[in-house]
Amino acid sequence: MFFDLNIKGASLENNIKLAVQASEYGWEHINFSYNQNDFKDALSIKNDLSDSLEGIIDFDYTLEIKSTNINEIRKYVNNFRSRASCISVIGGDLKVNRAVVENIKIDALSRPYLNRFDSGLNHVLAKEAVRNNVAIEVCFKDILRTYLTPRAKVISNIRDICALHHKFDFPMIISSRAESIMDIRTTHDFCEVFRQCGLSDEDIDKSFESAKSILEYNKDRKNMIFKGVRRVSDEA
Repeated sequence: MFFDLNIKGASLENNIKLAVQASEYGWEHINFSYNQNDFKDALSIKNDLSDSLEGIIDFDYTLEIKSTNINEIRKYVNNFRSRASCISVIGGDLKVNRAVVENIKIDALSRPYLNRFDSGLNHVLAKEAVRNNVAIEVCFKDILRTYLTPRAKVISNIRDICALHHKFDFPMIISSRAESIMDIRTTHDFCEVFRQCGLSDEDIDKSFESAKSILEYNKDRKNMIFKGVRRVSDEA
C-alpha cells in the first residue's frame, strides 16, 4: 500500500482537492500534517473531511512540530499524543535531532538535514532511533523545489541517511510534504525519484510498511507496553 504521512493540511476545500488528486494518482492513505498552532483547529473539520472523502481515500492527521525549544517540543507531544495518529518533529538543529530520536513518544524525525550541509544524523543518533523506534523522514518536496547545488546537497544527504538506514535498520519513511495539487506525483513517479536518490525497491517498500506500522501502533498506543508487547483485557 502507498502511504503518505505528510501532506500539508489547510482548509477543508483544499484538503479535499489534495486528497482526490492523491487518490487518482494511486495513493491509498494520506495524513494531513498541521503544526502545533493549527492542529487543534484542524480537528474541528475532521468529521466534515471524513464525510467528503468516504470511499475515496483513507486519511488521518499528523502533528508536525516546528521548534528549537526542547521543553516546548515535549509539551506539545504530551498534549497531543492521544489525538494524533503520527507526531513528527522538523529537524535540522542538532540538539533537536538528538532530543527527538531519544523520545519514544515521537514517531518521526522529519528532515534532519534541513538547512544543513550534512544529513544531521550520525552513528549515535541512528542507534537512538533504533532503540526508541523513531522513524527518519525524508521529503520529496525538498528535491522537487530545489535546483543545482541545493538539490545535489539534498540528494547527497538522503543517500547518507539511506546508508545509515542500511547499517542500523532504523525505520525510514518517505513522504511528499505536498502543499498543492502541483506538488503531488503518481506513486510510480514518486518512487522513481527516490530510486534515483539511491533507495532500492526494498527500501521504498519498507518505508511504506513503516508508515503503516506507525498508524497501526498509535491506534492502540495506550495498550502498548513497548514495541511488540500489548496489554490485553483481564476479562474472560
